[in-house]
Amino acid sequence: MNADIGVIGLAVMGQNLILNMNDHGFKVVAYNRTTSKVDDFLAGAAKGTNVIGAHSLEQLVDRLAKPRKIMLMVRAGSVVDDFVDQLIPLLDAGDIIVDGGNSNFPDTSRRVERLTKSGLHFVGTGVSGGEEGARYGPSIMPGGDPAAWPALQPIFEAISAKTDDQEPCCGWVGNGGAGHFVKMVHNGIEYGDMQLISEAYHFMNSALKMSPEEMTGVLDDWTKTELDSYLIQISADIMGYKDQHGVPMLDNILDAAGQKGTGKWTGINALDLGVPLTLISESVFARCLSSMKEERVKAEGLFNKSITSLEGDKAAWVADLHDALLASKIISYAQGFMLMREASQEHSWDLNYGGVALMWRGGCIIRSAFLGNIRDAYSTDPALNFLGTDPYFQSILKRCMGAWRRVCAKSIEIGLPMPCMTSALSFLDGYTTGRLPANMIQAQRDYFGAHTYERVDAPRGEFFHTDWTGQGGDVSSTSYDV
Repeated sequence: MNADIGVIGLAVMGQNLILNMNDHGFKVVAYNRTTSKVDDFLAGAAKGTNVIGAHSLEQLVDRLAKPRKIMLMVRAGSVVDDFVDQLIPLLDAGDIIVDGGNSNFPDTSRRVERLTKSGLHFVGTGVSGGEEGARYGPSIMPGGDPAAWPALQPIFEAISAKTDDQEPCCGWVGNGGAGHFVKMVHNGIEYGDMQLISEAYHFMNSALKMSPEEMTGVLDDWTKTELDSYLIQISADIMGYKDQHGVPMLDNILDAAGQKGTGKWTGINALDLGVPLTLISESVFARCLSSMKEERVKAEGLFNKSITSLEGDKAAWVADLHDALLASKIISYAQGFMLMREASQEHSWDLNYGGVALMWRGGCIIRSAFLGNIRDAYSTDPALNFLGTDPYFQSILKRCMGAWRRVCAKSIEIGLPMPCMTSALSFLDGYTTGRLPANMIQAQRDYFGAHTYERVDAPRGEFFHTDWTGQGGDVSSTSYDV
């Protein structure tokens, strides 16, 4: 019997996806460039399953039913291209290559175009959920050549996470690099969520001087509210974990965060498209700042820096912190959907935002209670510009506003850095302000560079120039949009 699908790459994600596919009745061929890992896998985690191995790409291809479906679970970048180059001569028209790694979406668009010319199909699939998700049900975000989807759909929907209503957290996203773009935005929101939770932890730990047990209790309580999410749940577990000496594990971990690039890509694309992705961009910069550990320690001494502890009702501050975190989290998701909306228009993807929210409802790292409400919001109004104007989320933001301002103001007052919560609040203040001081910026640009400006008493798109010094001319600079 020929196998249903082949998987290349036997790191933890690849192995777990294979076992997941096997559990759902699909026969899988496993291959790894270091072929000893194939034998180790078959003798270890895959022992007793229907998984078969291949010691060469030729063997892998030969053991697959047509149309052949091959999923790459390898490092993004040149490694993907290397495997594609090796596979093309071995495949027939109609065969499918799937990239399940964290590739940058322009690379996926390029590969889709290239393989289409060769009569093959290429799909770039975002897979989220970590090793546990891969094993028992991830969120899957496929995009690329739509002709490949009917052959992949039964497999991907079967192995994906399911909502409480048993809806698969998987669906076709769009053409070209759409799937990997949506996964990139997912990871950007993940960066924002993680930084927001770390800021709440910092506030409780350094400003409120709460014990690990107290903080664990707070996070456990938050899982019973609108804040319920996978990241809050694991943060509660982390907070309560102690090493063999009874010391909280968090106290032993160096405060220098790593990153693999997807958050950075999200920020770069937001700048390219002119979307104010302030919170997610701040979360990336916060990781960059954290990596300057030695410089920060030295500067702390030079500035005699300390964080002032708070007096007063601790429970009241915790309640305010809950609301500040919730409101900021809504802004993180809202900005992510703003970016997807702009990219969808730019690349003609016609993204289904409610469908994306459903894909993120289970299995993925950013799964949270209110993703169902996001789906409802876009089902009601598919053209929704800003999630915060949906009645449900608008009511939460209004309700949380006072607490949010108190927490942000107090953090600034006592010297506690809170870049994401404060930037989220500044964003909403800017978005809800009908007249911003950008008129001054336009006047400055026109003064020194004759860049022109629009007037409040003229139609949009009509530009004017002023000879501010009396020594300029009537010629203006070329106007353009960023």
